[in-house]
Amino acid sequence: MPRPAGDKKDLKRVQMDMPPKSLERLKRLQDKTEAASYAEVIRNALQLYEALIEEVESGAKIFANRDGKTYPLQIFAG
Repeated sequence: MPRPAGDKKDLKRVQMDMPPKSLERLKRLQDKTEAASYAEVIRNALQLYEALIEEVESGAKIFANRDGKTYPLQIFAG
């Protein structure tokens, strides 16, 4: 995935500490999605997370379909 549109000066560096298990999850997602970087994985995750929140806030229900059966997903317990 290409970098977001805009000048490099528009970018902000973010540094964070992660426990080893979270870093392993990030690496696994990078491998599964063939993302070029951890940053790409995080950008994609944020985009998906934002879309899910918007749908739930709009009253939508999220479902998964596996083996011909449909299951509601409780993504945001509250």
